[in-house]
Amino acid sequence: MTTRRLALLALFGSTSWAAHAADKVIYQPAPAWVKPAPAIDTAAITPDSPVLLLLDNQQRLEGGEVWQYSDIASRIATTEMLGQAGTVTLQWQPAAGDLIVHRAEIVRGTEHIDLLTSGKAFDVLRRERQLEQRQLDGMLTATMAVEGLRVGDVLHITSSITRKDAVLKGQVQGFQGLPAAPLKIGYARTRLLWPAADPVRWRFYADAARPVETTAGGYREITILLPLAKQPDLPNDVPARFRKLTVLEATSFADWAGVSKVMAPLYATDGVIAPDSPLAAELAKIRAADADPMVRTAAALRLVQEQVRYLFNGMDQGNYQPQSPAQTWALRYGDCKAKTLMLLALLRGLDIAAEPVLANSTLGDLVPERLPTPGAFDHILVKATVGGETLWLDGTDSGARLADLRDVPNFGWVLPVRADGAALVAMPKRPHARPDVEAAIDLDETAGVGLPAPVTATVTMRGRLAQMIQAAQAQASTDELKAMAVKMSEGLVGTATIVDRTLGFDPVTGTATVRITGVAYPDWTRTDQRFRSVIDKVVGQMTFEPDRTRTAWAALPVSTGDSAHYRAVTRIRLPDGGKGYTLEGDRSFATPMAGVTLIRSVRQEGGVVTLDDSSIATGIELPAAEIAANRAAIAAAKNRLLTIVAPTDLPGQYARIDAAKRAGGFAAMTALYDRGVADAPGEATAYTNRAWFWEQIYDRPKAIADIGRAIAITPDVDSYTWRARLYQEGGDRDKALADLIAAQALDPSSDAIVRQLAMLRAERGEKDAALDLIQPRIDAGGKSKAAMIALKADVLAQTGDRDAAILAIDQAVAASPGNPQLLNGRCWIKGTLNVALDTALKDCTRSIELSDSTVAALDSRAMVFYRLNRMDDALADLNAALDIEPDQAASLYMRGIILGKQGKPEGKRDLIAARTMRPRIDDDYKRYGIVP
Repeated sequence: MTTRRLALLALFGSTSWAAHAADKVIYQPAPAWVKPAPAIDTAAITPDSPVLLLLDNQQRLEGGEVWQYSDIASRIATTEMLGQAGTVTLQWQPAAGDLIVHRAEIVRGTEHIDLLTSGKAFDVLRRERQLEQRQLDGMLTATMAVEGLRVGDVLHITSSITRKDAVLKGQVQGFQGLPAAPLKIGYARTRLLWPAADPVRWRFYADAARPVETTAGGYREITILLPLAKQPDLPNDVPARFRKLTVLEATSFADWAGVSKVMAPLYATDGVIAPDSPLAAELAKIRAADADPMVRTAAALRLVQEQVRYLFNGMDQGNYQPQSPAQTWALRYGDCKAKTLMLLALLRGLDIAAEPVLANSTLGDLVPERLPTPGAFDHILVKATVGGETLWLDGTDSGARLADLRDVPNFGWVLPVRADGAALVAMPKRPHARPDVEAAIDLDETAGVGLPAPVTATVTMRGRLAQMIQAAQAQASTDELKAMAVKMSEGLVGTATIVDRTLGFDPVTGTATVRITGVAYPDWTRTDQRFRSVIDKVVGQMTFEPDRTRTAWAALPVSTGDSAHYRAVTRIRLPDGGKGYTLEGDRSFATPMAGVTLIRSVRQEGGVVTLDDSSIATGIELPAAEIAANRAAIAAAKNRLLTIVAPTDLPGQYARIDAAKRAGGFAAMTALYDRGVADAPGEATAYTNRAWFWEQIYDRPKAIADIGRAIAITPDVDSYTWRARLYQEGGDRDKALADLIAAQALDPSSDAIVRQLAMLRAERGEKDAALDLIQPRIDAGGKSKAAMIALKADVLAQTGDRDAAILAIDQAVAASPGNPQLLNGRCWIKGTLNVALDTALKDCTRSIELSDSTVAALDSRAMVFYRLNRMDDALADLNAALDIEPDQAASLYMRGIILGKQGKPEGKRDLIAARTMRPRIDDDYKRYGIVP
């Protein structure tokens, strides 16, 4: 019963469908009880008319039979529709009833072209269209290619499908969908009728006027004109019972007990496991293996889950008749009915009390609001009692072991199936005993803050996730396995380069394991003059934003989702044995937040931080009155995320990298990047990943070499401009120029390439060539005009045309007044040219006031202060810039210049760091007349 449809009308046993005579289409006029819809008025059709001109559904419930009549007329408005409507398809289940075609015609103006004349008929096909979803529905499909259909025609098809379920013992159930606006239909109606003497009840859930029930000719009936008005919007997170089903339901069942009784004979187990049969042998093995009834229950469930594959069987006796356990074991496949009956037989054979329960896999919370029908359910499982405990056992699940028996599926309300009937039962909310996903992460950050870190991670999964991994292990390609491993590592270690991955499945524990090895890139940010790394992934990823802003929504509770259990244990090895590193943030959580209980333990010892986080959700509802408090609790927790805080005296990046190099701290990372290349030698990203690493540790020649290898595989703009920058930083302007020309050929529209290329031309003394790149962009106007004028000013300043440079930057600021970047640019040009320093100072100060990021403006103002011989002010700005961005080469260089002139030895350290980061920085500042 896993079709997930509202009206479950197709789950069948295993006898041959071919034995039924109803495998042919019947042709006859519409029955007398049908009220014809208004005739199609083709003269009233306009291009604005709805495509669906007529939708008339009428249903009769009588004598245990459901007769569904449908009259549909569609306007063929486009060529695309002509292709879609050119073949008519009608489906039905021959084991339960007939397909009757009353009319098939083309309406063209006043002409009615009968498609059933001259011996034309529907062809009948047997197609299992859902086999890839492991479903056999036993449906037949009648098809007709519509000859002569044209754009502008109306295709008019009238048919009926009858259905009689022997399982229901003369009871009936009916379901009709009710389309609602904004769907446009010319004329639409739903009609339901039944003998006045029959105890049929109906329910209408939609937000609309209740239809009037009338009596005529011995029948009760209701009629609903469609489409319904647009139904009220609801938040996505409301429990299912608040949703208005746009469906009309009808039933002859008096109560849920009647539904329970009628299904009970299907799950009688006496004699279904024959002595000396193969299944009896399996039962004997379980009995002999252990006397503990809980262990026996786990063994029986495992047998059903793992030795019988799932295959929905909707053939023959209606969608309620399960195949026998003997058949299921012989075939080694079965649906939820078959697996439930087999599990019941095994448990009862082990003297364990068990009964089947009907469930709805998606709308279980809504079941108590509905009429009592078998069609309210689309699933069945087993409720067992062992040692006084109630267990909910689903044979269609997977990987359950002894530890998991007390887990409860998320089905809400269920109906026990008993010979004497039963009422609905609410399933409890209970956290899963074992984590659904459990991760162990080891992050080696000993190389230093802000640098890549070798990482290993093991992710263990159970249940359906484990089964997916088991299947992938056998079927997926290497690339697919790699993509899966990368996907599963996301959220655990952040961005990472995976160089090795293995997948495994443990049949004893029913778990699958993914192990990855690679390089992670921890996210260290500088706040309040200290580097910080947030290691709290659980709270950081929590979201709880119920929308109850509308008055009509104000009192609606919030569904927190399904029950789930996740655990992650993270070990982080810190630099310098952890000396000076501290932890800030929440180490524990007093109460659940948004239905999630967080259990945390934290240790910091021996230079290692160990974080053990468990997140346990039961899927409870939260009353509307508690939304604000839960939202506030999560917001507060996000302000206290567990964070590693680096020492205040942490050396700069150059010093950290230099120390790591001397200590051999990059050997492990180098080996990992090498493995990444060996693993995918034909992929450009393998080389660009390693090139990025080389650049981070200032090994530019190796970075250039790897970028070249990447370009040989995939010549793209990013790689060309990257290599050009490295060439330029190393002084090889010719090679930089060649790469930028290649990049521009690939993307002539890029302003970024124009900037890089123009500044390189200026550096080479090619002023006119640089300006020729920029001027067309200025002339074209648009959003980038001011930035292009500023670039022109930079080129003019670089090539020594001071007056023209000042004029150009003034024009740029005038074109975009109040732009902090342009104000900073004007300050910098004036400072480096050593002109108009008073207005330069004002520009920098204004830029600092307006900008969210003040580093560049502080550095520029320090240049102006230096020109004004205000060294203390210059140092104050440089220190402020370096507090924000400690590895800004320009600020380090200027501070080194000033400290050197003041005779302070630490200036030499700053100059060494700046030159390491920018090898040609002396040449740049020499042009400004600034030398050590």
